[in-house]
Amino acid sequence: MSKPKAKAAQTHQTGIYKSDSVRDVAESLGITNLSETVASSLASDVEYRIHQVIEEASRFMRHARRTTITTLDIDQALRVLNIEPLYGHNPHNPPVFRRALPFPNAANVGPVYFVDDEEIDFDRVLREEKITLPKGVSWTAHWLAVEGVQPLIPENPPAIPKDVDQEITKSPPQANGAFPLTPPSESRSAVKKQQQQQQQLVKQVLSRELQLYYTRLTASLLPPTADSTKRTAALASLRNDAGLQALLPYLIRWVGEGVVTALKEGAQTEADGRSLEVLLDVVSAILENNTLFIEPYLHQLLPAILSTLLHSTLPPSHATHLRTSAAQTLSRLLTQHSTTYPSLSPRIMKTLLVALISSDKSKGTREGAIRGLVGIGKEAVRKGLVEGGGVKVVGSECTPGETGPLVDSVITALHVLHPASDMPESLDTTDEGDLMIMGQLQDVLGNFFAERLYGDKGWAMGILGSIKQQS
Repeated sequence: MSKPKAKAAQTHQTGIYKSDSVRDVAESLGITNLSETVASSLASDVEYRIHQVIEEASRFMRHARRTTITTLDIDQALRVLNIEPLYGHNPHNPPVFRRALPFPNAANVGPVYFVDDEEIDFDRVLREEKITLPKGVSWTAHWLAVEGVQPLIPENPPAIPKDVDQEITKSPPQANGAFPLTPPSESRSAVKKQQQQQQQLVKQVLSRELQLYYTRLTASLLPPTADSTKRTAALASLRNDAGLQALLPYLIRWVGEGVVTALKEGAQTEADGRSLEVLLDVVSAILENNTLFIEPYLHQLLPAILSTLLHSTLPPSHATHLRTSAAQTLSRLLTQHSTTYPSLSPRIMKTLLVALISSDKSKGTREGAIRGLVGIGKEAVRKGLVEGGGVKVVGSECTPGETGPLVDSVITALHVLHPASDMPESLDTTDEGDLMIMGQLQDVLGNFFAERLYGDKGWAMGILGSIKQQS
């Protein structure tokens, strides 16, 4: 018997996708021992998948009545075969492939295709008109108002002309509007008539509950009666209740008119003094209510407070208490709102300083200015009373040994600069150091109030030290 011939080794021939490409991909993935049989099988499978995708893409091409397969056809074919499509290819601008010329040195290399890139002529680009790109979306900040004044910039609406502004002020008030203070009327009957008109306006724009609240509140506060229970309950309601924002402009107008009514005549009675005390309590209660937004109405509150503080003739039995209460209310207002309005404190200090050092002011006005400076704080006392020369002006108008509310207010202000000693020791007129301290006191405070400090050496040195330290 003859031996059977050995079978020739079978060779796997692939089509378009060669086994060399499979081996290159395997080596890029770190697989170096891939056999030829496995590479040929993978190449055959890849070619089958490619034919399958092309066949599905051809169906989409034919249904679209086109003769060229686009990337969109390939994406649709991949979706049909439950394969994730390839992203980043635009079917509207398909790339154009060109066949490269054969390489003379590598004749065995198959055909090579490349994407034909457009050549750009830089001379032509530089000669053409440049198109500026629009700016992107961005955020900018601008001032809506600076200390109550609207800047004239394109971002803000145009200012209202004066004639239009006057027509607006003459129109009927709205529920959330602010009423300007009315000028002093000629008689009490005219004031009562204005109050009746105000109540009619309140009934037109406020709810029935707020109308009833406004009526009951004002009736419980003014005129001041012996029934202090209702007045205390009304002030507690103003101090703690929420939901009074719509009523705030009417209350502030009512306070302003009440102050004007009590101060407009020359000689104030005891009833006027009690009315002013109640009105100051109302202003203090409004400031203590944290639910009220009173910043738009500060310019209407300040005239009522300053008028009570600086009025020349107040009822003698109520004058000191009224000026002290007005100073405390002014201090509270500045504490709450001086941060929001930095120019508020300097403007009020200027008003108080003018009332203190002007030659035509009465002693009552000077006393109110001093108590106002005390309410603002130590720095205001130093600048207004000492550096501004207010203490010298007051001392020059006082007679030796005089006492009274004006002198007491200056002594209170000096206690703010430095407290008095618990065990005072008098200055010695025979000691050179004490004589020097007396001279400095006379230069700073004037002769009248310097003599008041001669009996307390520690207090005098503390005031001089406080003035030098601040300056």
